[in-house]
Amino acid sequence: MRKHLILVVLFIIGLATSAIKPHDYFTWLLEVFPAIIGSVILILTYQKFRFTSLTYWFILLHCYILFVGGHYTYAEVPAFNWLRDVLHQSRNNYDKIGHFAQGFVPAMIVRELFVRKKIINGKRWLAFLTVCVCMSISVTYEFIEWLVSVLSGSSGDSFLGTQGYVWDTQSDMLFATIGAITMVVLMSSLQDKAINRLKHQ
Repeated sequence: MRKHLILVVLFIIGLATSAIKPHDYFTWLLEVFPAIIGSVILILTYQKFRFTSLTYWFILLHCYILFVGGHYTYAEVPAFNWLRDVLHQSRNNYDKIGHFAQGFVPAMIVRELFVRKKIINGKRWLAFLTVCVCMSISVTYEFIEWLVSVLSGSSGDSFLGTQGYVWDTQSDMLFATIGAITMVVLMSSLQDKAINRLKHQ
């Protein structure tokens, strides 16, 4: 419980810091809204289902990625502007970090739910369906970005963050898929150990 309270405090600190003089508050709210909704859901379901600390820490990391993107907008994160110039890239690619995390972290959540709720038993099906769910989440998020941009006009441009790249939507989904696959390949064993430790507490 105390470890998880630390996570809550760090979440609040990150959220509050990102809200101090952001690029604009409309974009900030759009970018951090998934983190806020996700945290509310985790708190409301905490007594019924507690994730492993490993998963919670990665969720917090994802929230911080959203906080940074919300504060600066994904197209204007200073460190990635510097990388763009040093590496002679055509755009600020911080959004690709965000979409990689959008696949990686939900994969941790989905896989843990599948394992602990015994929804899927076969390892191959577990890996495949974990990635499929994360791809669906990524597609849904792109639909939301499109809808917000259509409804808000130029106000939603910072949220959409294409930076003139015609294949931005497709590459976003690709990076989320790569993130989900990376998690399944590299983290499954570690996550299984964390789940086993939780069972014996």
